[in-house]
Amino acid sequence: MNALHVVLGAGQIGPLVARRLASAGHQVRVVRRSASKPPVPGVEVFVGDICDPAFADRVTTCQGGQRAAVVYDCMNPTYDRWNEELLALGLGSLGAAARCGARLVTLDGLYQYGRPLRDAGGTTLPMGEGMPMNPCSRKGELKKQLAELRLGAHRRGEVHVSIGRASDFFGPDLPGSFWSERFFRAIVRGRAGECFGDPDMPHAYTFVDDVARALVTLGQRTEVDGPDGAVWHLPTLPAISTQALAGKVGRALGVGNARVKHVPKLVVRGLGLFNSIIRELPEMTYQWEVPFLVDDSRFRSTFGYGATPLDEQIAAVVAWAKPRFPVASSASATA
Repeated sequence: MNALHVVLGAGQIGPLVARRLASAGHQVRVVRRSASKPPVPGVEVFVGDICDPAFADRVTTCQGGQRAAVVYDCMNPTYDRWNEELLALGLGSLGAAARCGARLVTLDGLYQYGRPLRDAGGTTLPMGEGMPMNPCSRKGELKKQLAELRLGAHRRGEVHVSIGRASDFFGPDLPGSFWSERFFRAIVRGRAGECFGDPDMPHAYTFVDDVARALVTLGQRTEVDGPDGAVWHLPTLPAISTQALAGKVGRALGVGNARVKHVPKLVVRGLGLFNSIIRELPEMTYQWEVPFLVDDSRFRSTFGYGATPLDEQIAAVVAWAKPRFPVASSASATA
């Protein structure tokens, strides 16, 4: 029987990981908290709470007693639920992997680093795995606590943990990102997309297919992780501005040089009075106030591959967007 791989989370990344694992011939289970989304072909779906040890043990064990070889934690509650759920979900996946003897591969972000460091000359430095965790936000502090829990369990030998850190996502079908349906509905009508920061500031984006591929790689290559070397920055292209990237997407989509406008923080705070998720955004806008650069060289040198070329990333986004967002005649006329 092929090894069992369990993917926790069915949002933006979990299904991509599951699809890659299934296509490689693995037995795959996806754990989600609701049955609202269609399942990935060839993948078992379990609905429940990974924080419940009995449920967690059931989904990580097959009939006959076979246990999961790898657990992938791709869970990410909405911003307004982080205080209540982020650490609890992280402890749930840690416990599930430890009890069944599985390797734990976790998807993480960059919030725990806080503001990027600068050298003596004032130049912003790329974020590498050795950068100290110095969060400047409440969400960054929670991410730091979660990282310490995971790395502590790794160092104590309780469970083998590989942490894959990505920047903000770029790719098709990303409802929780800047590149959401809202962005595409705007640009195909000739309007500007909205950025909760400076759209002209260099900002690294990580392609979602690269995230999924890299997490699967980490699940297969545990020999490269030392006692303190379980953190990996996932393949990410050099930073360009959000405005430049939006322009490339717009031209490929046939609407010309799509524009991006800055939404002032005061406006965001006002919108937050009526929306609990938007209420959480102002403390994160620091990521667009300075160059936001990612150093993925350790991953590339270890595993021998890097990020998907930008033109291929954009082609994938456009192939998804074109049939869903017909270009208005007024927008195409400006192309």
